Amino acid sequence: MGSEAKKIAVEVEGIPFPSEITVGEPLSLLAHGITDIEIHFLQIKFNAIGIYLDKNSLLLEHLEQWKGKKAEELAEDDAFFEALVSAPVEKLFRVVVIKEIKGSQYGVQLESSVRDRLVAVDKYDDDEEEALEKVTDFFQSKYFKPNSVITFHFPTTPGPAEISFATEGKDEAKVTVENENVAGMIQKWYLGGTSAVSPTTVRSLADHFAVLLSP
Repeated sequence: MGSEAKKIAVEVEGIPFPSEITVGEPLSLLAHGITDIEIHFLQIKFNAIGIYLDKNSLLLEHLEQWKGKKAEELAEDDAFFEALVSAPVEKLFRVVVIKEIKGSQYGVQLESSVRDRLVAVDKYDDDEEEALEKVTDFFQSKYFKPNSVITFHFPTTPGPAEISFATEGKDEAKVTVENENVAGMIQKWYLGGTSAVSPTTVRSLADHFAVLLSP
């Protein structure tokens, strides 16, 4: 999804992430990380993540109250990440598979996290349940081979989420989540501060925004 700038900004676990991706506006790579677990002292890495945002003046104005904060402060400040999620700018998350799993496993993880977040704020109703089922159904038949790419595109906030899946030898598959509550909580799954799925991505966001918001 989207055209990619040729310049490679960073490699995450050997996986290249372009410095810019264009779907609507050109979006800049502002953070990267991985999802992983540790089992018996062995680290298992699942996905590499790149977070792309429209780095415009609107974004920086929206986050102005955190100007001058250090990265360590931002990383622990969930209010900052709440504001980042609600920032009215285009966002895109590029997730590249490191360890192959069934798409259904990924879908169940996403569904569980999003549902729990919605229930916690009393926003889980029939519409949200239906929208989440659509997402899990989308991933149900997919197989996540290494280097497969899952893209979450948020053209506006609040607004829908456009999800795509691309893997070698198959056409790109897409689904749109129209429900704004579900789309917002998918953002929080990756941008949710201390409750996000990838602490390394959260730390990377804090590092980048500490520089962007420096006086």
